[in-house]
Amino acid sequence: MLSIIVFGAGGRAGRRIVAESLARGHRVTAVVREPARHPDLEGAVAGDVTDARQVAVLSEGHDAAVHAAARLDVPAAEFFPDAARALTAGLTQAGVPRLVAIGIGTTLEVAPGQAVHDAPDFPAEYRAFSLGHAAQIDVLRAAGEGLDWVLLVPPPTLLDDATDGTGAYRTNSDNQVLATGDTLFAYADLAIAVVDEVDQPKHHRAAIAVGPA
Repeated sequence: MLSIIVFGAGGRAGRRIVAESLARGHRVTAVVREPARHPDLEGAVAGDVTDARQVAVLSEGHDAAVHAAARLDVPAAEFFPDAARALTAGLTQAGVPRLVAIGIGTTLEVAPGQAVHDAPDFPAEYRAFSLGHAAQIDVLRAAGEGLDWVLLVPPPTLLDDATDGTGAYRTNSDNQVLATGDTLFAYADLAIAVVDEVDQPKHHRAAIAVGPA
């Protein structure tokens, strides 16, 4: 049994990750900003993923951390790099060796050096959010060797939140968009990929595309 702390546990990905972790017999600390808004999330605790001190205090004694948090009321260019800085500092201070974070598919490349959000027809109103996500990667790459991290990046489409998925997924290691056809990747399968990277880490200090098998 491992001890896992999940930041952003109240979101669509976070809830699935908590459920998958518990189903495997792990101990889970579910962190949200306002526990009162999540009465169905057993044992939820309050925490700010952009506050390194809170991250350190909450994470102490855990084997791994998951970052599934997002905020729409804070500019993405601030939130995601700030969260990455707080996590790298706080987890290192707490002695937590592993971080599994979730990215966004529009940061993946359709060709070497060309991200989805760089396409001429990419909607301008979504580009800032994607660039904010991308900025966290530089922060993670600058983290010390004491923190082993991976950023799992699902396809640049909506994800399926209505089913329990297929129980399978695939990854690549070149930051390229995975071809998915008409298949929507399920949050449930993303959760499996996340907890697999906690249980038996396969990717290290890299952004990895993950999608339907």
